[in-house]
Amino acid sequence: MSEEIHVEEHSSPIKTPKQLIIVVALAFIVPIIVIALIAQLAMMSVDPTTANPGMTEEAVAKRLKPVGEVAIMSPSEREAKTAAAKAAATAAPKPEAIAKAPGAAQPATADAGRGKSVYASACAACHAAGVAGAPKFGDKAAWAPRVKSGMETLYTSALKGKNAMPPKGGNVSLADPDVKAAVDYMVSQVK
Repeated sequence: MSEEIHVEEHSSPIKTPKQLIIVVALAFIVPIIVIALIAQLAMMSVDPTTANPGMTEEAVAKRLKPVGEVAIMSPSEREAKTAAAKAAATAAPKPEAIAKAPGAAQPATADAGRGKSVYASACAACHAAGVAGAPKFGDKAAWAPRVKSGMETLYTSALKGKNAMPPKGGNVSLADPDVKAAVDYMVSQVK
């Protein structure tokens, strides 16, 4: 009797091949159904436009809007704008008229500001550090022989280039008076 009890304790609930096939089929089908239901539940979550106002169609369209737009003017509109610009230009006093007016301020201050900005944009790259033998900005000893040669010589060197310095400091789009203003600014710092 002890043998029968022992055998019954280790017996399986699956007794027939039909039961085995059903258990194996359910072992594959049930997890797939559970995964599909979880995915369906995740897909039915809250609508993104109500959860995040930045996802509405209007907000997305605003972010994707082009930066600029092309506006085509008719010839009459173009003429009207040109006439308005000419009227504004004639109404404003010209710098020469201001300089010639009695009691007007000296134009050197305007040239000094222009010279400083030209120096900063075209000349400082080499003259601030003394690159390729360029006299350092504010170095009286380096500038003394150049200043002694005269302003016209300095202007010519700046406009046409000298040694490693290219014409107009490498910015050939600069006007000659702007380059001369930059030279005046640099020389004023060593006097």
